[in-house]
Formats: sequence, structure tokens, C-alpha cells
Amino acid sequence: MKKIVKEYKQKTIKELEKEKELLSQEIAKLKVSFKVNPPKDTNLLMKKRKQLAVLLTVLSEKKLLESLKK
Repeated sequence: MKKIVKEYKQKTIKELEKEKELLSQEIAKLKVSFKVNPPKDTNLLMKKRKQLAVLLTVLSEKKLLESLKK
């Protein structure tokens, strides 16, 4: 998880916004596909949600730091 956080901290706010949208869409698709065809890794949805939570945390930190700089 620390590796993912380091990757997110190196990206800009716009890149993080795009990543957030893609991850949200992927989670929505996974929810639908889980109903139709249950996968072998049932924890995949939880992993993606946790990744989204980390991304949102880093994004809010970056926005706060940017607002404090101004």
C-alpha cells in the first residue's frame, strides 16, 4: 500500500482526478459483473475500494496544501 501512496503523491491533481474517475468506473463495472459472474477473487472489489480511498485521501491532501500555499 505504501508503494501506491508514493505513486499517487508524485502525480498532479489533474492526473489524480482522472485516476479517480477511472477507478470509480471500474468499481461500478465490477459490481455489475459480480452479480452476473462471481469471480474467483472475491476480495477484488474491496481492494479497489481501498485503493480509491487512498487516492481520495492523497487528492484531498494535495488540494489542501495547494490552498494553503495561496
